[in-house]
Amino acid sequence: MQKSKSVKSKICAAIAGGSALALFLSGCARNQLSDVVPPVVDKTVDYTKQEITWGSCPNTNLATPRDAECAYIEAPLDWSKPEAKEAVKLQLTKLPSKSENPKGTIFANPGGPGASGVNFVLGSAQAFEQLRETYDIVGWAPRGVEASSAVKCYTNQELDESLYGNEKTPEPGTQAWLNEVHKSNKELSERCESYTGSLYKHVGTRSTVQDLNLMRELVGDAKLNYIGLSYGTYIGARYAEMFPQHVGKVVLDGALKPDADASEVIAVQTKGFENALKNYWKYCVSVECSTEKTVADGMKMVSKLLADVKVDPIKAADGRWVTDSVLLTAIVTPLYSENMWPLLEGLFQSVKNRDTGPALDLADQYHNRVDGKYTDNSNSAFTAINCADYPPQQPDLAAMRADAAKLAQDAPVFGPYQGYGGVSCWGWQAAGDPQRAKPISAPGAEPILVIGTTGDPATPYEWAEDLAAQLESASLITYVGEGHVAFGRSSCVTQKVTEFFNGAPAAPATCTQ
Repeated sequence: MQKSKSVKSKICAAIAGGSALALFLSGCARNQLSDVVPPVVDKTVDYTKQEITWGSCPNTNLATPRDAECAYIEAPLDWSKPEAKEAVKLQLTKLPSKSENPKGTIFANPGGPGASGVNFVLGSAQAFEQLRETYDIVGWAPRGVEASSAVKCYTNQELDESLYGNEKTPEPGTQAWLNEVHKSNKELSERCESYTGSLYKHVGTRSTVQDLNLMRELVGDAKLNYIGLSYGTYIGARYAEMFPQHVGKVVLDGALKPDADASEVIAVQTKGFENALKNYWKYCVSVECSTEKTVADGMKMVSKLLADVKVDPIKAADGRWVTDSVLLTAIVTPLYSENMWPLLEGLFQSVKNRDTGPALDLADQYHNRVDGKYTDNSNSAFTAINCADYPPQQPDLAAMRADAAKLAQDAPVFGPYQGYGGVSCWGWQAAGDPQRAKPISAPGAEPILVIGTTGDPATPYEWAEDLAAQLESASLITYVGEGHVAFGRSSCVTQKVTEFFNGAPAAPATCTQ
């Protein structure tokens, strides 16, 4: 659910987790291909022998360019057994180059995990206008994501109950709570399997990277040209590690730190959003948008709202609840982009008045819920992909309590609600990827461009520094500003990305506009 107005009306953001706010997630609106027929593939033939049959794209709620083309391909369900009969379907879209002799294809992924690169490319055509002068632009819905072979872990009602229910649970950090987390996650993974079969075990990033390499081969490019945002940077970095000889022009904007485990991701992101909230209050105090006169007063007011709602949730007319989790989601949503900061004033005032409307509206936007229905499977895909990536480890309650106490101290507003998110996959019945929390250096890869925004709450700037330091061939571009990712939002960054794809060397730089 991309929240900034950078390259589209929504941002497809990064991985995260937490005990109250289940996951700092982002996704995009659903876009189903109704008039493109998946190819029939002879499973005795190498998947690289299939041809992409491009056709017209269906009508969507996006401003789809008239010349956009759409297609399906197939890939092995299990890349360790590519000869097996089971396959996944992958949805692609293309913005054809305006050149009669394009340099090749740029693949694009907006993040999530669980966001559709088809929606991203169709909805962000303007951001790619300069690049289309010399390249085809292709986005795809990764395995597990609609309308590729999609995982399903919830019915509409089950997801409402999970996100907007008011079921009492044991106090986080207790053994009773840990037992309940294990049971709940085990049941959820079993439900994923009952709804979608063994697909839910094969949606991890390693499989997606192999799908991307297949797509590169199918479009006829010797090397991969790629732009990945947020979690999409992890896909690109893993590709460089697995296929360094096939790396062409690769741009990674809003970087994830590859070797961060789930607990570190949650802690760093929580502090990132805490800092974004402080920056909001600096702005708010300067324009007198609230009765709070100082940043400290503003932060205290938000803390009190969260604490009050935790003790006394607000029930909406439709039966849903504004709990501390829902309110935290509602607050986080506008923090993805300073363009949305003005929404916070109305949110805070409404909660003071026990009005559920603005909080539910923002939470619904975050979860892609429209008119009581979820428009995509991003919640299911987010969970399944993360839990296919992160290997579950036996929790150490004493260490978790210490980490939670430190996070609450470092981020006094959000920290108390995020301290135990590292067990998000504890009890999950599919094995994680043992490579997930290891550094990535990608020796032998062509120069890679990493981009970090100093005020990015979802993928903090320090992660871009970490990724650029790990990749042997990377250069770092710094965007001094607020919000999540810079491509399409910063004119300077967008220009430097365009120049890089058109032959300029990767070089460190700082952008301020």
